[in-house]
Amino acid sequence: MTAADAKTKIIDRARTLGFDAVGFAQADEHLTEDYARFQAFIAAGKHGVMNYLAESAPARERVDTPLILDGAKTVISLARRYQRSPEDEAADPPLAKLVARYARGQDYHNHLRKKVRSLARFVRMLGEDVRARPLCDEEPLLERAWAARAGLGFVGKNGLLIVPGQGSMVLLAEVVTNLALPPDVPMTERCGSCTRCLDACPTQAFDAPFVLDPRKCIAYLTIEAPLVETSSEVGEHLFGCDDCQTVCPYNRAPVTRTNDAKPFRPLPVWSETTLEQLASGDEPLFAAKTKGSPLRRAGAVGLARSAQRVLRSRQS
Repeated sequence: MTAADAKTKIIDRARTLGFDAVGFAQADEHLTEDYARFQAFIAAGKHGVMNYLAESAPARERVDTPLILDGAKTVISLARRYQRSPEDEAADPPLAKLVARYARGQDYHNHLRKKVRSLARFVRMLGEDVRARPLCDEEPLLERAWAARAGLGFVGKNGLLIVPGQGSMVLLAEVVTNLALPPDVPMTERCGSCTRCLDACPTQAFDAPFVLDPRKCIAYLTIEAPLVETSSEVGEHLFGCDDCQTVCPYNRAPVTRTNDAKPFRPLPVWSETTLEQLASGDEPLFAAKTKGSPLRRAGAVGLARSAQRVLRSRQS
């Protein structure tokens, strides 16, 4: 089997598993420039309370080491769109609409990780001594940089990967393998003069185009540091924020795959829960209400703090 044939088989398998886009990059071409920007980001303290970002730093520059996969030749970048059709989203319960789209349904780590592992098993079957490691939001990887290198999309002015035809509301994952596969060509940035994402940010979290200060970002303030005192600009965001994505023209692409949107539809609990309940900070109630949900990351006290802020904003 030629490398080109193997690549075609991997693409077909990835799409069968439900991935919307697939790209390939050479693993032994390191992310020197991207890593330098990452180091400057850490040195400036912009990671805030996200101390895990400063850990295992070398793996963020290169993946062909024992930290990820010794002898790696290819990074297979994958994207799964979580955006649903406007008609589908319009039916979401009011409480769910205060939550970022990716977090309204099941914790994506669980179902996405299964798909990535399945693809890695498939890659291992393509030759003798083929190794493949599935990665899904746990390992210290600059995944947007690798996705851009793999031609999966380009990084927009809001710092998110934009996949033409799919938009930026995508989840990323990777399979790193020692199988040498033909790389794809990176895309040029296509934002042009558009600044809608920067202008839409309620907290003005962008220092410049492509430069986000997470410490000002609503997603950071409601997920990573929900106990930090916030300004009124945070508004009625309970968990996460989609504002810089909602206005992006690339997210107007029609949602053509609706038969497998179930994991991203709001959990039934959002029709059975009130802000007042979440604002109570009751630990047993929090555990019951957030079972299988990404909202568990904020913690009972953190989510209560966010719910209390939303209630205050409605009273003012």
